[in-house]
Amino acid sequence: QVQLVESGGGLVQAGGSLRLSCVVSGRTFRTDAMGWFRQAPGKEREFVAGISWSGGGTYYADSLKGRFTISRDNAKNTVYLQMNSLKPEDTAVYYCAADARGLLKSASSYYYWGQGTQVTVSS
Repeated sequence: QVQLVESGGGLVQAGGSLRLSCVVSGRTFRTDAMGWFRQAPGKEREFVAGISWSGGGTYYADSLKGRFTISRDNAKNTVYLQMNSLKPEDTAVYYCAADARGLLKSASSYYYWGQGTQVTVSS
């Protein structure tokens, strides 16, 4: 059974930082391209960042470049999302996704999803 478990969300003031983690079990993590998405209340799920299986390729939503960094540790079956200079508009549920077989920016490319972790940024 494949499981993706996110952690690291919480309440932070504007300008602060958080690091999200996503631990994958039940499949060969090191061969999976991974991604992070987010969904704010009343909005569609949107791409945040993606990373190739080796970690050699990283991709970001244009609006988030320079503030967010995606990385992975294949030995720990974990993908991370470092979020800096957080803004109230970053408030959302953040989802980890695994096994992308198409464009990393497309949610439909991913086979597996976590349950999400809430990130709330206060002004």
